[in-house]
Amino acid sequence: MTRKSVHMKKHITILPGDGIGPEITTQALKVLQALQETYSYQFEITTCLFGGAAVDKFGMPLPAETLRACRRADAVLLGAVGGPRWENIDKNKRPEKGLLQLRKELDLFANIRPAAIFSELKDASPLRKDIVDQGIDFVIVRELTGGLYFGQHETLEQDGQHIAYDGLTYSEHEIRRILRVGFETARKRRQKLCLVDKANVLDSSKLWRKILQDLAPIYPEVQISAMYVDNAAMQIIKNPSQFDTIVTENMFGDILSDEASMITGSIGMIPSASMGAGTFGLYEPIHGSAPDIAGTNQANPIGMILSVAMMLRYSFNLPEAADAIQESVEQVLHEGYRTADLHTSGTQHLSCSDMGDAITEKLCKSSM
Repeated sequence: MTRKSVHMKKHITILPGDGIGPEITTQALKVLQALQETYSYQFEITTCLFGGAAVDKFGMPLPAETLRACRRADAVLLGAVGGPRWENIDKNKRPEKGLLQLRKELDLFANIRPAAIFSELKDASPLRKDIVDQGIDFVIVRELTGGLYFGQHETLEQDGQHIAYDGLTYSEHEIRRILRVGFETARKRRQKLCLVDKANVLDSSKLWRKILQDLAPIYPEVQISAMYVDNAAMQIIKNPSQFDTIVTENMFGDILSDEASMITGSIGMIPSASMGAGTFGLYEPIHGSAPDIAGTNQANPIGMILSVAMMLRYSFNLPEAADAIQESVEQVLHEGYRTADLHTSGTQHLSCSDMGDAITEKLCKSSM
């Protein structure tokens, strides 16, 4: 199949991070190199320390030079951050704190996480076959820079006991802009938007519902609904096919998106995009740093490779190249190749690097 060449140059900052991050990032770089060789793309790559790796060298998870490199880039690719070796250091210097700071500094307020199952991996889903056969294909749009994670946190001692406080605050501006992302996402899909909240308890959730109703007339083609978060957690397991686009606040989205990833077969398969107001984005697989398998060449790089596809689609407006990566992944899975997390009887086990090679080979052939 002959594909159209597009002459373009983009600057990408790479943050391999910790644990399996460097291993899966290497596979993503193979894909980017293949795109440069088979299309007329040019990618200028800058690699920086971030997370625990930066803590070890600079004493902080987000060095100033890393932040500057991210600001100069058209997009950022992140492997993974964190691990037990940094759990007992100053909380403000932990790797995860660097990720929160990076999102805030770059004003990346919208996290987009698809939850879709590959037909070849239906048997890997923990859900009953009759539920999986109805289809799993929805997106969670999560607010990323507000709510509990960015509120005031304090532990006090009062009357001889400790009292902990975590503040949950959302402004109308923060809610309105993330709901617009939800509406726009739903409009390009199956035109169904579900707000997940806890409006029977939380004032902040009541404000989310009010603004949802305020925005609805602007998007008359989008069918809106609202669901309490506890019910949503149940419905994602019981009947995931009912969902198209879910929009929700920071902590609810964090929890629900991890739940959604597991019903698709493996958390190692799921990419994500963190976006701001323009086309700039930070792209990363949703899994953690998996320190237990770091350095063993066992990690699943597909979530990272599909994050490259999301970058091409959302930040670089290259849907054809994104589709080519998606198709290459599907072909490799269809031929029975699996990494350790998905390997079963009747499939062929591949290491992390071998899976990267297999997908890259399919990608190169797709342009011929």
